[in-house]
Amino acid sequence: MIAALSGSALRQLFRLYERLKTLDRRVHGRNQRYASAAPDGLPLPPATLRVRVAGTADIESFLDGGQKAAQAVSDLLAAGGRPIGQCRAILDFGCGCGRVLRQWKDLRGTALHGTDINPELVEWCREHLSFASMSVNRAEPPSSFAAGSFAAVYAFSIFTHMPAALQKQWLAEFRRILEPGGLLIFSTHGDYYLPRLATDERERFARGELVVRFQSVPGSNLCSTYHPEAFVRNELASGWEIAAFVPEGARGNPRQDAWVFRS
Repeated sequence: MIAALSGSALRQLFRLYERLKTLDRRVHGRNQRYASAAPDGLPLPPATLRVRVAGTADIESFLDGGQKAAQAVSDLLAAGGRPIGQCRAILDFGCGCGRVLRQWKDLRGTALHGTDINPELVEWCREHLSFASMSVNRAEPPSSFAAGSFAAVYAFSIFTHMPAALQKQWLAEFRRILEPGGLLIFSTHGDYYLPRLATDERERFARGELVVRFQSVPGSNLCSTYHPEAFVRNELASGWEIAAFVPEGARGNPRQDAWVFRS
């Protein structure tokens, strides 16, 4: 019955679900150990934004996930032959309220950029994470960035919420805004997530087909996409060099797989 709802109704229902998660008393109790700022000295986004980005208002989970994801980005860049210290500019695509972006506050010599489809999230980052340049992107490309703007782009938990056609559009855009030899890091729901799928979905996944739920709300957390390794290699990697593939390697994003494409 839920699947039959319109995209607008689904979004409203999911927003209600998110608001309810901010009221979890156990999480509220755990959060009491923090004041208005985190141990890194930066402000903490409000509970509503933490839930929207991380699925929970739990501050420790938000910060720990961001630290792990930043380390994964650093490791994956090195695996792709472009250590982070050699990147003149990096884009956090789908930056949310800075869960990962805040980890780079002491990075020197690299221009930091963040973009997200949600203006409220971008505005919070713009106000509180002033070391990065922020912008709002549309659901579909193009972006506002000039060709060859970045040495690296990372997009965690982004393609996991898009149908195939939209993924391919953004892949083309990422190639445009990356410099020659630049790296794209992204995550996917791979084999680890098979238990979430219904029998017919697992059969499609085993055949190398993309599985997408709630396609009527692409880009939202309700839209869930599952990528067989073969689909990524056969359908998404065209025109790219696969620099690295690490099953469950997108640390800080539960057990998502990590891919590194070179332009």
